[in-house]
Amino acid sequence: MHVTSAAGWLGLTLGLLALGITATTTGSAVTVEASVRAMKLFADWLLLPVAFLTLLSGLLLSLGTVWGLARYRWVYTKFWLTLATVTATVFALRPGVNSAVAAVAAGGPLPDAGDVLFGPVVSLSAYLFMTAISVLKPWGTTRRGKRLKASM
Repeated sequence: MHVTSAAGWLGLTLGLLALGITATTTGSAVTVEASVRAMKLFADWLLLPVAFLTLLSGLLLSLGTVWGLARYRWVYTKFWLTLATVTATVFALRPGVNSAVAAVAAGGPLPDAGDVLFGPVVSLSAYLFMTAISVLKPWGTTRRGKRLKASM
């Protein structure tokens, strides 16, 4: 469940980035409007449920396996980065997309390329980093993890 939801989150972010690039590079007002409206649809209906599913499944997975939530630095790092990206999605990405849609729907130009590009770029960077540390499992155990190993 966790791997599937995380892959879905990554795919949605790639889609948002492609739509954002299209909106900022096209010369067609119709294409800009279609792109930002599609971004809003993804952000409103798909992104948050998948983000919360990824966070919840990762939390349950960490608490129910030998990896634990605070035993290994890479797991702890992934948890906090996931929490940060979910928060950024709620408070930065979605409002940015909504403001772009409102401006374009009112007949104006795309207000700022950052509104539709910054969120997907930052999210994609975070997801790729989290994927890498999931595979590499760097940094060893935390102090809590060392204590737990010593007591076993």
